[in-house]
Amino acid sequence: DGNVQVTQDGGSTWTDLTARIRNLPERTYVSRIVPSRFVEGRVYVTFDGHRNDDYSPYAYVSEDYGQRWQAIADGLPHGWSVNVIAEHPNNENLLVLGNEVGVYFSIDRGDGWVHLKNNLPTVPVDDIVIHPRDNDLVVGTHGRSVWIMDDITPLEQLTQELLASSAHVFPVQSATMFSLAGGWPFWHADYAAPNPPIGAIIRYYLKDKLTAQEAPVAEETSSNGSGPNAQEPNRQGPSRSNDDIKAKLVIVDSDGETVRALEGSGDPGIHEITWDLRLEPPYQAQGSQSRFGGAPRGPRVLPGTYSVQLQVNGQTYSEQFEVHGDPRIEISDADRRARQDALMSVYTLSKSINQASRTVNRLNGQVSDIQALIKEHEGAPESLTEQAQLLNETVEELRQELSQASRDARVSGAIEGSTTRPTADQLWQIDRAWEKAPGLIEQINEIVNTSLPALYRACDENGIRPDPGKPIEVPRKPGG
Repeated sequence: DGNVQVTQDGGSTWTDLTARIRNLPERTYVSRIVPSRFVEGRVYVTFDGHRNDDYSPYAYVSEDYGQRWQAIADGLPHGWSVNVIAEHPNNENLLVLGNEVGVYFSIDRGDGWVHLKNNLPTVPVDDIVIHPRDNDLVVGTHGRSVWIMDDITPLEQLTQELLASSAHVFPVQSATMFSLAGGWPFWHADYAAPNPPIGAIIRYYLKDKLTAQEAPVAEETSSNGSGPNAQEPNRQGPSRSNDDIKAKLVIVDSDGETVRALEGSGDPGIHEITWDLRLEPPYQAQGSQSRFGGAPRGPRVLPGTYSVQLQVNGQTYSEQFEVHGDPRIEISDADRRARQDALMSVYTLSKSINQASRTVNRLNGQVSDIQALIKEHEGAPESLTEQAQLLNETVEELRQELSQASRDARVSGAIEGSTTRPTADQLWQIDRAWEKAPGLIEQINEIVNTSLPALYRACDENGIRPDPGKPIEVPRKPGG
């Protein structure tokens, strides 16, 4: 009812401290009392005067069991009473406060306050809990349910010194590769509600907006420039405006090999991106691939130690973190390695098969166009018609055989959908894809390098060429 009292003998006697709190109107209700877990005798108190038509913010701290009090409400909006205050369990300088319009936080024990907005609506906040294990900020509102900000490590670590630095990567919590689908035959038997994204959640800070000189171009290559992780350099094309500059974050395994390169916002402030614990997709989806499932994802990495690296102004900022397997899944190291070897084998082959499939589709269109030109040309030699037909049949045969190899390579989906060693049939499909694909690709290259150019030359020698169309009349300016 507006009285603040203290006992130092286990409740045998109590001392009323209310009169010691300066500039506090009488009969202003106490909304929260929070003894500090860091310093003996430190206590935070907030008051709510709305019952007396007083909506001023009242927040105080004492360092001596309430003998003297200091107001810590500077920076809080006037006209909104305070309902709750909380002290971070690991950082004595971080306070979080709830009033009638949202959440505010202080990184200097109340010397200044910042409105924590993000997607939290404007709503009265009646209770705040900081989870001691998960470091989540849990907010109880009046009318808009419970809101949770996952892992507030960036707020916990914020200091004036950090804010003055060019960049910073915050500690990354261990990531778990959860298996979401229920076991066969009861797929999706487990209930799943919206949750934080699965993967390693990476938060970083930039003091200033990145410029082209500050953001390096990430090259997604393995340490030796080859192998399944090797990618063509992600080269920055024509000069871009600074509005387009992205932060480059590189995931590195314990052997120092790059396993993924990510892009994030290059704007000032604290940003968050999620690594899905996978390698780069072997290729990007195009056309119908985007409509029917898209390109396959890269395989998940093995459990282990990884690092994220951010480069700004020639300086590297990094944090190490752990990736764990699903604790509910029992699989031996040998079976896990066999499963990963199979997935990596398909991953290595998938990019080449996809490139070959696109090339075959292009060749099919080119040969069909040539056949149409030959058919339209009177007096075309029969040998030319037969040459084009033979090439068309060859391309079609390659397309069908390549389609079978592609189906074999898609066995990776079944392997990913299980948490066991690959079956003998799955390994046989992978071996068959490897037996077929290289030879098919060599035949496709022969057509690209020799057969198709020869057909073009033969057509040209017989005067069979695409119609370039009629020239366009150049307009003349009237009166010119």
